[in-house]
Amino acid sequence: MNPPEPFVPPHVSVLPRETLAALRPRPGICAVDATLGAGGHASALLPLLSPGGRLIGIDADPAALEIARARLAPLADAQAVRLDLVHSNFAELRSVLTDLNAPAPHVILADLGVSSMQFDSAARGFSFRVDEPLDMRMDTTRGETAADILRSRNEEELADIFYHLGEERHSRKIARWIVELRRTEPVRTTGQLEALVHRALRVRGHQRINPATRVFQALRIAVNRELDVLDMFLRDAPGVLAENGALALISFHSLEDRRVKVAFKDLCASGRFHQAVKFERPSEAEVSDNPRSRSAILRTLYKSAPPERASRREKWRKTEVREAED
Repeated sequence: MNPPEPFVPPHVSVLPRETLAALRPRPGICAVDATLGAGGHASALLPLLSPGGRLIGIDADPAALEIARARLAPLADAQAVRLDLVHSNFAELRSVLTDLNAPAPHVILADLGVSSMQFDSAARGFSFRVDEPLDMRMDTTRGETAADILRSRNEEELADIFYHLGEERHSRKIARWIVELRRTEPVRTTGQLEALVHRALRVRGHQRINPATRVFQALRIAVNRELDVLDMFLRDAPGVLAENGALALISFHSLEDRRVKVAFKDLCASGRFHQAVKFERPSEAEVSDNPRSRSAILRTLYKSAPPERASRREKWRKTEVREAED
């Protein structure tokens, strides 16, 4: 009797066609999926590296990494593509490439935020759809949980988290309620936190968007230091990118996208990089099929040849023209 196939939770990659078109993968190059997840983007990218290419997948979530391994390993073998999967944070891209003795990648992709798989996984605490422990760590092997933060931060610190990372207007009121409640009953589960936010804001009846959404987003970003690690990635990724390579980032909220936009603009000002003509958003059809894609924005940066090399090539081209005219 054959062993059962590994279970792969349903997950739909965002902007798949647009991402591949922006990255321009080709046979034989090295590509990095810096936020591998369940391997959706990577499974589409991998055949385009064949033959002789190399795909490096990085993810902080060990559970996602194992699912991706089961999905990608047979495909890599069939396509004659080298596959390296690494349990790490995408902020550590430079050290990962060094440890693997990898060549400069021509393709780097980062799909930011939390995957559908993580939202829907039991006991991860990313969603308030089910009452479960407030964890929210992408890397379950280390770091503080959301419950730890709610227990240890003072009222001002909590208010700052909710305001700056969740853009929650009622941050101080919610923080005050949490501090009052934890004197007798610490907030340990998603259901407790959702109910507390509703009480603090005196929510009545059905709301189109759950009032706890911004608080959950803020806690998730704080737990995983998402903006800090994004800044580190944006600092290092352009430098390790190969000449004429492409760096693509998919963001899901304004805090992320603002950082990507500013970083790309600054890099373009250096003359070594240029951006795609426009950023990409999901089509109406994609949003209809996958509502979680609705806020996604794809921005792509291309690395140009160094100015001295470009001028040398131009000098050679002019010499060839003169010789042809003679």
